Amino acid sequence: MDSTLKIIKEQVQGHVHVTVLHLRGWLDAQSEEVLLAAARDSHDEGSRHILLDLAEVETLTSAGMRAMQKVYKLFTPAEEHFKVSRVKLCNAPPQVYHILGITGFLQNIPNYENIQAAIDSFTE
Repeated sequence: MDSTLKIIKEQVQGHVHVTVLHLRGWLDAQSEEVLLAAARDSHDEGSRHILLDLAEVETLTSAGMRAMQKVYKLFTPAEEHFKVSRVKLCNAPPQVYHILGITGFLQNIPNYENIQAAIDSFTE
């Protein structure tokens, strides 16, 4: 079994331009920097809204959650911290959704059941 995190990046136009990162594999200490590098590259290229598609995330550890929190900080200006989320999640498998829920992670970063619902939820 290959636990390496693979990321496919997609640009989508909804109400605003959204970068979708489709994650596949394990989101853990070994892959933390892979996710952060992809998010930084997207931000440096001008993206201000990012969607993490978790449909194929097999394992999520505390290091993976830390990586997602760092992505949230990168994309969320301090003055907007509790106003609007520029980072959203979708398609979290039940075991991943459970971890996100019991840790309180979903209070700041919402999860949607599908990609289209998540894309439609982004506004300026």
